[in-house]
Amino acid sequence: QLETLEQEEQECLELRAHTVERRTYVVRHQDGVTVTKILREGKAKPQSWSFSYKQAEVQGLLLEGARLLLQRVLALRQAVPPSLAFPTIDAEGLLCTTSF
Repeated sequence: QLETLEQEEQECLELRAHTVERRTYVVRHQDGVTVTKILREGKAKPQSWSFSYKQAEVQGLLLEGARLLLQRVLALRQAVPPSLAFPTIDAEGLLCTTSF
């Protein structure tokens, strides 16, 4: 039973005179998961959003790092079980489902 306890993603896009930086923090706690998104454009003050999900909503949560690992294992085995789906968190920080 592997679980992601904490994950951080950082994306930085630099265009001539304009920079966009996005950070996502996912932290598992006793009651569920909290996702914090931070967006900074240029020299503007960073904007921040947080989303919390209860434990029942994120049962079997598959985050980016685990999803990549699972895809590699499935590719090596050359088999995907039918209807393989997991809850995940999209680029906006919202809960959704990923299917293989």
